[in-house]
Amino acid sequence: MEKSNSLSNLLKSPFLHATFYLTAAGFLCRLLGFFYRIFLSNTIGAEGMGIYELIFPIYGLCHAISVSPIQTAISKFTAEESRGNGCINTRRTLHAGLFLSFFLSSFLALLVWNGSKQIAGRFLFEERCTPLLKIMAISLPLSAIHSCISGYYYGIKKAGIPSLSQLTEQIVRVFSVYLLVHVAQTNQLQITPIFAVYGLLFGEAASVLFSTLSICLTKNCDSKKATAFWPMQLKNILSLAIPLSLNRLMLTFFQSIESISIPTSLRLYGMSASAALETYGIFTGMSMHFILFPAAITNSLAVMLLPAVSEAKSQKNHSKISHMASTNLRFCLAIGILFAGIFLVYGSDMGRIVFHNQLAGDYIATLSWLCPFLYISTTMGSILNGLGKTKTTFFHNMISLCLRILFILILVPKMGMYGYLLGVLASQLLLMLLHLYSCQKTITLIFSVFSDIIKPAFCTASALLVTKFISIRILHLYFPLSPLFELGINCMLSTFFFFVILYLTKPDGKSFLS
Repeated sequence: MEKSNSLSNLLKSPFLHATFYLTAAGFLCRLLGFFYRIFLSNTIGAEGMGIYELIFPIYGLCHAISVSPIQTAISKFTAEESRGNGCINTRRTLHAGLFLSFFLSSFLALLVWNGSKQIAGRFLFEERCTPLLKIMAISLPLSAIHSCISGYYYGIKKAGIPSLSQLTEQIVRVFSVYLLVHVAQTNQLQITPIFAVYGLLFGEAASVLFSTLSICLTKNCDSKKATAFWPMQLKNILSLAIPLSLNRLMLTFFQSIESISIPTSLRLYGMSASAALETYGIFTGMSMHFILFPAAITNSLAVMLLPAVSEAKSQKNHSKISHMASTNLRFCLAIGILFAGIFLVYGSDMGRIVFHNQLAGDYIATLSWLCPFLYISTTMGSILNGLGKTKTTFFHNMISLCLRILFILILVPKMGMYGYLLGVLASQLLLMLLHLYSCQKTITLIFSVFSDIIKPAFCTASALLVTKFISIRILHLYFPLSPLFELGINCMLSTFFFFVILYLTKPDGKSFLS
């Protein structure tokens, strides 16, 4: 009876529901993103993808100043207020954050619009980015609106609206670019990366419309006076957003240096400017999207863990925090080991079949080892932020970034892109170890080398062997499929058999995450 009640409470958990909605939306968005990336690579080419990706360091800098820290602050304070005072202050917090974020993002949008030529020429070293930056600038205030509303819903553990908003944004982005390209091809116009930036703008506009309608239709328990803008809420948001913004600004600045240095270092390796941009586009626009696909799960966990840990901390419920951290650590390890095996075995085929680019496949196979480190560091970083240790996560991220930049400056001119891949693996491993060390100092992490590393690795190897056997002995002989469909079937079968074997080898009466 006790076990049944425990399972029933787990299934009714708002945290679980919110994570499920975000994960489902994340998977759908990434699935659409795959087809979108394939479409873009076939229309604007690898060099065009490289030019398109170059504007995102600037977008990230603006986002770090005006959007993401305020969204995090809204989520954190909304979670605390909804727990302690019903929802008396939640809308005030949202209004204060919206005002601040919209004002800052609009100011930055004007700066980017007016200085787009100088930014493209002197900072990005690519003048063709000028019109892309102007369109991107318009999307910043729109991103501020929907991010703040999403932060509010994360705080009250109702992730359905942000999930649908995210899905709406992706659908509109993909189909708007498809229509623009179709019109251009019909009228024999040149197709350039600016089409993709228009898709970004239209997607943001659609998500703003959806989010605004949702918040207007959501019942508000605050009184009319309580929903007005109050300076106290602005003060609270600034107290958290300013250090977060400074941290993320520094991180994003170094990430921008990292992104811009890769094509430059590849030229020192001996590549032409066009080949360097193509290689950069293949890595960022193709290979990394495969590696980040399973991160839809861990990113959803990270988003919901921050307010959940903040709430548990305010209640001084350390055992709950320890349980959440340990459970997520084991889950991320299992998922990371599984997809490391899948990308190692099928990575080469993924690049060749999906993108018709063998180099993309080689990068995927090389980066397969990144999966456990990446997924664990994402969730552990969110737990540290929820515990209020934002300075610690900032320090860890800075060390990791500096290590990657060193690899770019030292190894890439000598080894080419593989020098950077080594840097990514080394820096992500270091980041994971630093996060785990800091978490272990604060809370108790329950972990077993055999159950959490050796056993998932055995299950992964067994699942891949069973899938290979079925593919060779059954699919090839009796059900001949197209290469793309066969690749998808093999990946799904590997995942299915992994969880079956993991379940069959669990101790009696226990979940594999217990």
